[in-house]
Formats: sequence, structure tokens, C-alpha cells
Amino acid sequence: MREVRRTLAFMLRVAWREKPALFGSYLILFVGDVITAMKNVLIPKLLLDELLLVTKGAALSEHLRLIVLYAVIHVAVDALVRAAGSVAERTKGEITQWFQEYCDMMIGEHAMKMDYEHTEDPDALDQLNKAREGMSWYSGGVVGVLDCVYRIVLNVTVLGGVTTLIFSRCPLLLPVQGIALLMISWMTARNNAIDTRNFLRMSKINRIFGYVMFQLASFQYGKDIRLYDSSRMMGDKAKKQSDEMADIWREQALEQERYYWGIDIANVLRDGISYLYIGMLAVRRVISVGDFTMCMLSATQLYNSLQNSIVSVMDIKKRCSYAYQFILFLDYPAAMQTGDRSLADTGGEGHVIAFRDVSFCYPRSEKYVLRHLNLTIRQGEHLSIVGLNGAGKTTFIKLLCRLYEVTEGEICIDGVNIMEYADEEYRKLFAVVFQDFRLFAFSLRENVAPGVEDVDEERLEQVLVQTGLYEDAQKLPNGLDTMIYKSFEEKGVELSGGQQQKTAISRALYQDAPIVILDEPTAALDPVAEYEIYRQFHTLVGGRTAIYISHRLSSCRFCDHIAVFAGDTIKEYGTHDELAARVDGIYAEMFRAQAQYYVD
Repeated sequence: MREVRRTLAFMLRVAWREKPALFGSYLILFVGDVITAMKNVLIPKLLLDELLLVTKGAALSEHLRLIVLYAVIHVAVDALVRAAGSVAERTKGEITQWFQEYCDMMIGEHAMKMDYEHTEDPDALDQLNKAREGMSWYSGGVVGVLDCVYRIVLNVTVLGGVTTLIFSRCPLLLPVQGIALLMISWMTARNNAIDTRNFLRMSKINRIFGYVMFQLASFQYGKDIRLYDSSRMMGDKAKKQSDEMADIWREQALEQERYYWGIDIANVLRDGISYLYIGMLAVRRVISVGDFTMCMLSATQLYNSLQNSIVSVMDIKKRCSYAYQFILFLDYPAAMQTGDRSLADTGGEGHVIAFRDVSFCYPRSEKYVLRHLNLTIRQGEHLSIVGLNGAGKTTFIKLLCRLYEVTEGEICIDGVNIMEYADEEYRKLFAVVFQDFRLFAFSLRENVAPGVEDVDEERLEQVLVQTGLYEDAQKLPNGLDTMIYKSFEEKGVELSGGQQQKTAISRALYQDAPIVILDEPTAALDPVAEYEIYRQFHTLVGGRTAIYISHRLSSCRFCDHIAVFAGDTIKEYGTHDELAARVDGIYAEMFRAQAQYYVD
């Protein structure tokens, strides 16, 4: 019940804060539905009683006025309720769509702000998928949950009215309807429990199925699928996930089938007993023909109101259990400690980075990637990090950028543990280009200066010239305003690998952060373009601190110091000349191995 209470409180609070007009729509619908329900029970009785009096010899003139009045009331109420209901439903429909987009935005914003560690956590990814599905067609979102509340209030109100009518004419109908309803409610509850259980089972399968189907329909993977004949593999995986989904649905249908049969049998017995009882009262003249009609209509309305009330209670529990996954995602616990300390002015000395006996292993793993790492990087220093794949180079950068928390030891900036700094302010220290960077399907300008409202055109041009991208940009159909990729624009362009990498480097340099980190920034560039980037390296970075990861050791000549990662720590540290002179050194061996390709 806690998840129901919390979900309802959240939905009501959000709806009242964002769209109070929703409650106005509910009020209009409520008044109209209550009037219609009572009209449908009473007007037929009143009309039938008047008509029977006429057939029994009463003067038509005496009863015609009432017959016409009841007919006019019936038609007028229907017309007014439908007109008002149409406006209310249209408003509610617009609000439903608005809330769907609102919740999608909340999920997206939280996914962007939550700790990076969670983006590689299968449990967090499953929770994200549950949140998306739970707030969409499973629960119906904010309006879907509040619709259940509305139905409960409406049916309880109508229930009170028809119960009074039945009790005055045919009281034994009440236990008949009640017993049938208890039986049906129990079977409905069982079906709802099966629905909820299968929703949780389907979460991971839905996520994998969605991923596979997205890749099948994505042109981005077109070359790889064709060149490596991967279409059969992708098709097989899609079929496998589809079959697993179908198996779960089949199991669910078979498990629920007996309860659906039970519900049908209970309904047949209820109707048979009710008609028999009221018919006997009418035959014995205990009630009039008009009362008979009223009792039958009231019995139907009573049962429907009882059933809808209980079903709505069950439905709200089920919908809240789905929507609660959205709340759990928004409450997903932080993986890292954050402080509120600001980065104080260093008085011109700049920021000093210090790794102090740092060890790290990834979450859900017992293997250490880095052990007892000690390193100091001073303001303005250009450091090159080299090592074989898997040596921990990129992990080193992730720890510095606080994408992960160190397992042991500490990282300090200006002598202060980075956990004490305010997270948003700390991240502004870094301009990073990771080897798996991504560009957005927006304009080139927006990719180089994302989130910047007033772009400094002069600085933007200067950065593009420095990275060698300016001339390429001028050749594009709309210059810097050309859309990248063809996702949304037919005239969008597919940049080459080198152009994409230059764009990413331009983005980091335009940010003008005091610390620049380049993780394999020239891997997709040809040797000439790579040389130009290295030749202008000091100009590009200026007096800022730069940390540079590269497998091409020729780049190390442009750096002040080199740190060689091997065996989960730093094995060698020094300048290019110092390390190259070590005959048996790791760096010297790597440098000779690469140099032979150029010498030979």
C-alpha cells in the first residue's frame, strides 16, 4: 500500500501544480455522469408508469404533459451532458498528451543528471526501462492513474443513489449482487497480480528487444550489417526475443483463462437469480411494472457501480505499481558523494592535480584496474599517458572527471579531496574528448558549442582554423548551420571519421576549460592531419593543463611528461628523451616497435 499512497500523492501533487484544469474537467464529467446514471434509472420508470395509466383508461390529456416533460428532460440532459463532456474530454486528452511529454522529459533529465556509473549498471538500465514503460501504456501516466480515482469517486456516489432505490423496492437484490461481485473481484484480483508479475518479468526482455529492433532499423549500422552479413544474426536475435515475449504472454493467457471463465459463470448466475426474483415480485403485484423496470435498471447499475468501484481499486493498485517504477527511477540512489565547496581562486598558480595512492575496481567487479597510483600534474603541464589496451588509461580519466568514485586513496585538486567540491562546478574544470565521443544530429555549430546561447563567432572560427576543420565547414551546404546526419534533414551530411574527431576536439577547445583531456583524439586522422594537430598542440591548448592519451608515441614529443601505464599502475614516468633512453624500458620498447614501420 505504501507504493499506492506515494504514487497517488505524487500524481495529485504534480497534476495540481502543473495542470489544475484537469480537476475542472473531472468535475464537469462527474456531474454529467451522476445525472445520467440516475436519469437512466428513474426516467424509464416514470414514463412507463404514465403510459400504463393511459392504457388502463386514464385520460390521455391528464398524463400527456408529464410524458412530454419526461421525454424532454431525457433528451435535454443527454444533449447537455454530451456537449459539456465533449469539451471536458478534449481538455483531458490534451492534458494527457502534455503529461506524457512532461514525464518523458523528467526521465530524460534524470538520466542525464544521474551518476555516470549507473549508465553502465544493468539494474539501473532495467529500472530506466521500467520507468518508461510504467508511465506509458501500462499505467496511462498521470491521467491514467487519476482516472481510476475519478471512477472510484463516481461509482461510490452512484452506488449510494441506486442502493437507496433498490432497498425501498427489492432489498434481496443487494446480497445477490454483493456475493457475485465478491467472487468476480477475487478472480479479477488474481488476473491483476498475474499482469503485474509479468510486467516485471518483461522489463529486461523488452529492453533487449527494443535494442535489437532499433539496430535493425538504424541506417547507422547499415555498412557493418551488410559487409559482415549480420542481418541473419540480428534477425535471429530479434526472433529469439520476440519468441520469449510470446512465451510469457502465452503463459499469462493460459494462467488467466480459468479466472475469465469463472467471471463469466458468476455473471450468468447473477443475472438469472436477479431476473427470477424481480419477476416473482412483479407477478405477485408486490411492485409495479414501472418498479420492475427501475429495479432491473437499478440492479444493473448497482452491480456495475460495485464492480467498477472494486475494479477501479484493483486497477489503481496495478497502475500505481507500474507508475511507481517511475518514482523509483527518480529516486535512484546516488553512487557518489558530492560536496558544496567551491574552487577557490589559486592566485595565478592554477590548479594542481594529485592522485594519492589511488586504487580502483569497477562496481560489481572484484578485479582492480588500478592499484596504488601516485601522480601529480601541475598547472599548465602537458602530460601524455601511454600503455597497452586495458592498462587503465581511460579509467584514470574517468576517475579524474568524477564519473566514478575511487575505491581506495584520494584525488585532490589544490590539496582538497575532489569529493568536497560541488559537482557542477567541479565538472567545469574539464574539457574532454573521449575515444567513444558522440556527435548530435544537430547543426555543426551546435555540436561545437552545445548549450551556448550567444556563440562567440570569432572564437568559434579561430578554434575551427586551429583544428583544421574551418575549410571543410565552409564547403558544407549551409556552412556551420549544416545539420549533421540525415536523421531529421534530407540535406544533412555524414562527416568523415576525421572530421568528426576534429569536431569533437573543437568542442573541447571552444569550452575554454582550464584542463583539457584528449583520449585518442587523432585516431581517425591521417598522418598529415595528425601532425598538424600535434604541431599546433601548444597553440591549441595554450597555457592550460592538458592530459593526452595516445597509442601513437610520436605525439609524446610535444608533452612535458609521459606516464606509462602497465600492470594496473604507473610503471614509468619522465620526459620523452628520458624514457626513450632506457634500453630495457617499456616506453622505449613501444617507441622502437612503432618507429620501425616508418624507418623500414
